[in-house]
Amino acid sequence: MKTKTKTKPRWIIRAQARLLAVLLLVLFRLPATLAAEPVPLKRVVELALTHGTAGAVADADQKRFLAQYFEIRNQYIPQLIAGAGLGWSDGFPLSLEGAAPSLFNVNAQSALLNPALRDFIHAAGIDYKASALRTKDQRNQIIQDAVLSYVELLKCQRRLDRLHQAGADAEKMQAAVAQRVKEGVDSETEGKKAQLSLARIRLRIEEASGSADVLREHLGKLTGLPPASIESDPDTLPALPSVKTEELSPEGTRGVKSGLNVEDAASRAVDSNPAVQAAIEHARAEFLRVKGEQRSLWPSVDFAAQYALLATFNHYQKFYQPGSFQPNNATVGIAIHFPFLNLSQHAKVQEAESEAVKAQKQAEAARNQVSEETLRVQRSVSRLQAARDVAELESELAEKNVEAVQTRMDAGTATLHDLDDARSQASERSIALEDVIFELERSQVALLRATGDLEKWAMGH
Repeated sequence: MKTKTKTKPRWIIRAQARLLAVLLLVLFRLPATLAAEPVPLKRVVELALTHGTAGAVADADQKRFLAQYFEIRNQYIPQLIAGAGLGWSDGFPLSLEGAAPSLFNVNAQSALLNPALRDFIHAAGIDYKASALRTKDQRNQIIQDAVLSYVELLKCQRRLDRLHQAGADAEKMQAAVAQRVKEGVDSETEGKKAQLSLARIRLRIEEASGSADVLREHLGKLTGLPPASIESDPDTLPALPSVKTEELSPEGTRGVKSGLNVEDAASRAVDSNPAVQAAIEHARAEFLRVKGEQRSLWPSVDFAAQYALLATFNHYQKFYQPGSFQPNNATVGIAIHFPFLNLSQHAKVQEAESEAVKAQKQAEAARNQVSEETLRVQRSVSRLQAARDVAELESELAEKNVEAVQTRMDAGTATLHDLDDARSQASERSIALEDVIFELERSQVALLRATGDLEKWAMGH
């Protein structure tokens, strides 16, 4: 007698498969969800400085200038070259590459008294200092990029929170209007307006989400963190400096708001800007090179020494008195150079003078540019501070208007569409306020960089 095996019904198998798929999805998405925690601004800046490619390029450039400095300075240290000059000779042994044929030889040479070389060493040292200043400027650029991306991501996060709430209200409004249209209370036009309001909010949600994703990707490239795990924390953002502006008191007299003085910021920007300092140091180095090229026409003294072990198969003994030939030979002395006629060097002097004048004018242009840019940023901060005050008042009035319309609607003196219009206006004012605040923060960060306080502000020193 055969026994029949019981098989599970197909609907149970499908249910188990779906349950397994849901569990796997939850397990795979759980680490990413747990990892999405707010990252402090200071941590983002630290990672950007250590992980960013621009900083690595600046460090490599600085090391190159340091190597150039040692290359020139080490000319005072004797260079030792050991080798051999093996060869067959017929007659008197002639030189091979400037040295007599030998089994083994050692040559040493170094600068001993060279006025031009001293100037070139000083110029290379100043160039290294200028490269360090350019590295500092690049470091400030990395910090500014990280801070602005962080602040903009924070703006997108806040906007998404407000838009999601506005979207929920718009969906309720659209459903209510659709019911009124169905009942014949409202026209089809009112229904389309409600759909349009909801569609606009969804469009803004998509725009804000796309911007947030791009900013997370950029911060991920800067810091090395997974983009999905980056969230801005508003509590870690230090207070940004304001600019002193005049204001009218209730009595009509003028006063000054507290903040950064315009004149102080301009002078500090010119004196502390690393790019300006690097341009000035580079001009100093070029003028030292002019002196070096000029002093290359002066006399110089070099140290030189040579040892050679000569072989008998080159027949040196045939050309010396009997018994006077010896295989071990050495020479130590100095070489004195008197350049009497060197037109090529005179041309190099003129070339160096042109480069020095060019570097000096570039330093002046850098000072002027920083001064003008600082003044522009200061005026922008002052203007945006005033624009922020206006936007805040407009946003507050729009919120008050929503409350007033809601009260009137409860009393039966306002319609559902009046409430929808008031909420739309409040959302517009809120978005405008966020944009103004971000532009103000962008200008304030630029002002911090101009005055040399950006890193101290970002790192919380």
